[in-house]
Amino acid sequence: MPPRESKFGQPKPLHPYAWLWEPLEPDPSFVLRAMFGTKAVYLDGKLLFCFSAKTAPWRGILLCTSREYQPSLLAEFPALAQHPILAKWLYLPETADPFERVGERLVTLAKLRDPRIGVVPPSRRRSHP
Repeated sequence: MPPRESKFGQPKPLHPYAWLWEPLEPDPSFVLRAMFGTKAVYLDGKLLFCFSAKTAPWRGILLCTSREYQPSLLAEFPALAQHPILAKWLYLPETADPFERVGERLVTLAKLRDPRIGVVPPSRRRSHP
């Protein structure tokens, strides 16, 4: 039986959208978590983005925002749309022509703490038996 190849020392593959969240990494409150097959980005405890590299409609950036801010963001960024399944958030599909430009601008706004970007996640409650 041939020896098993070890994964030790091999580089981990980079997420295709890692370049977008990298400008946020130096922030002391930056947190990157796996969430439902996406990479979720938090600043100051607020969930800002989910970067998803699955198939459409889960390939692109989910912008976490309150419904009250959606009209303003949709007007400023016509490439955004309500996500077809998760309508409480906005979606920038990777196939959008201005994907890179809009993605970078959204990350810049998040870095500047634009109040339209981000939601406070609900607290996790433990169920008692």
